[in-house]
Parts: sequence; C-alpha cells; structure tokens
Amino acid sequence: MSAKTEISPPRLADRAALFAALGDETRLTLLAKLSSGRVQSISSLAADSRLTRQALTKHLHVLERAGLARCRRVGREARYVFQPKPIDEARRYLERVARQWDEALDRLKSFVEDGA
Repeated sequence: MSAKTEISPPRLADRAALFAALGDETRLTLLAKLSSGRVQSISSLAADSRLTRQALTKHLHVLERAGLARCRRVGREARYVFQPKPIDEARRYLERVARQWDEALDRLKSFVEDGA
C-alpha cells in the first residue's frame, strides 16, 4: 500500500467503530431521528419505539463512541444531538477507495486490451 493510501491504526479503528455503529437498524433509526438537527432527550427518542430506555441508551452510547452523537446533560436528563462530521469523513474515505478501485480496474483493462 502506498504512503498516500496507508491508513493509520487509530483512524482505522475510528472507521471500524463508525461502520459498526451504522450496521444496526435500530441505530440507523435513531440517527434518522437525531438528524432533524434538534437536541432530543431519551424520552423523545423512545417515543414510538418498542425499545426500553435502557436498550435505547446502550445504542446511543455506541453512536456516541463512533462520534455520531453527542450527549449533554441538563439536570438529570441526557440530551442527544447528531454529529455529521464522521459521516462526511466516511463519505470522503469511500470516495477515495472507489477512485482507487476505478484506477486499478482501468489499469487492468488497459493491460488486458494491450496484451490481447
């Protein structure tokens, strides 16, 4: 792997946590609710959900560890807000990987066509 495409271990761990967090239907539903831009309490996020508050809190902690949500305590209440930066970084990462694959496939195509 070239120096420009090499991923440092901490960044790789961050990306793995992000993709793991996004790999769950419940967490994606929570992100959709949080993406409204409003700060929301666990009670408001639990509305229309069959999950217990405890289960919901566990999912929110996963989103927090992945950097997708931020918690702010107001008295005894925890309020969550969506953090879009990790999604933007993941999009740029996937675009870069897609370009690398496209370039590799173009090289392979040229090699096959020139060699035929």
